[in-house]
Amino acid sequence: MNSLMKLHLLFFLTFAFFSQKAVAVDYQLPDVEGEMQSMGQYLGKWVVVNYWATWCGTCKKEFADLIALHHASKGKDIVVVGINFEEISAERLRAFVEANEIPFQVLRTKPIPKTPLGPVPAIPTTYIIDPLGKPVAAEVGIVTRQHLEDYIARQRVKEEYARFAASGV
Repeated sequence: MNSLMKLHLLFFLTFAFFSQKAVAVDYQLPDVEGEMQSMGQYLGKWVVVNYWATWCGTCKKEFADLIALHHASKGKDIVVVGINFEEISAERLRAFVEANEIPFQVLRTKPIPKTPLGPVPAIPTTYIIDPLGKPVAAEVGIVTRQHLEDYIARQRVKEEYARFAASGV
């Protein structure tokens, strides 16, 4: 089984797990300026939440795809949120974000065993939250823009089909 198929299988299995247990998640974390930001502000949008650290080489490789997704989705229904998952000063984090030209929202938290979205066993870890605020998928390791867009597109098709089926037409 190639790595892309494994990745799709993991997202599918994760979705199956989350779809039975998912409840809307709202929590607050400070951004790089220290202002509290709520995940609830993204209701109605798909949210790609990426846990990362400045020292993580894989995270740095992933940034190009997350930045591309951010730019392609600006003003649409997908939002990228990065959560820095390390103990670092606000000044160092702000400098890192500026130096790496990270345009999406960056929040901060200390490493904790379980976040409101679920565990972060390694970084990067990415969660996808649906427009109702429910976590529906997770991936430990690098993700690509294409994979994230494909996953969300499949979920949109499932939602459309469910609405059609419920309409009785």
